[in-house]
Amino acid sequence: MATPFREMSWPIQALAFLGLAIILVLAGLYLPLSPVRTERVAVDDANAQLEPLKKEVQTLQVYQQRRVELQGEMEALQKQLATLQAIVPENKEIDQFIIMVQGAASGAGVSIRKIATLPVVAKQYHYEMPVTVTADGPYFSVMDFFARLARLSRIINVGDVKMEEVKDTAGGGSTFRMSPGTTVTGSFSITTYFTESADETAANAQTSAATPVKH
Repeated sequence: MATPFREMSWPIQALAFLGLAIILVLAGLYLPLSPVRTERVAVDDANAQLEPLKKEVQTLQVYQQRRVELQGEMEALQKQLATLQAIVPENKEIDQFIIMVQGAASGAGVSIRKIATLPVVAKQYHYEMPVTVTADGPYFSVMDFFARLARLSRIINVGDVKMEEVKDTAGGGSTFRMSPGTTVTGSFSITTYFTESADETAANAQTSAATPVKH
């Protein structure tokens, strides 16, 4: 006759409960319709979907870092562009240029008697804007004036320098009253440069396209 479960010793009851728990756990893990197996399958599916997302996030982080680098490079290029636009502006800005030349002359103690603009010369990628300058002053002041011109923010080229010694500093043989200490007078050319603006380039392109070609 079988012994009732309650009459069994407690170690045997504990082993029976342990075995039952193991059976329930295994049934929950491997039976097709068990809630535990369903959750386990859902977790496995979620992990399988998570791996590609992790790789995608890593790829996007690389792109984000590259974006920061490109943004820094863009800012540096914009600063370089601003510097280049100051050196070679889009428009000729003749008024500002003459003011810069006058400032360099005043700082060096040189008197400018005349500034005359010459026709603009068109090149392939830029324009040349020459001006002729007549000036006088002490020799070393004139040298300082040329040095100050070389330090201007715009690119310039000084040429056709024709200087001569002043014979009469009192101004008797000159149209202008010269300052005391003036020893040289003469003329020279200053050429500066500018680029055509985008609007003017587009306008010129439209004009060229609209001009009929004569055969």
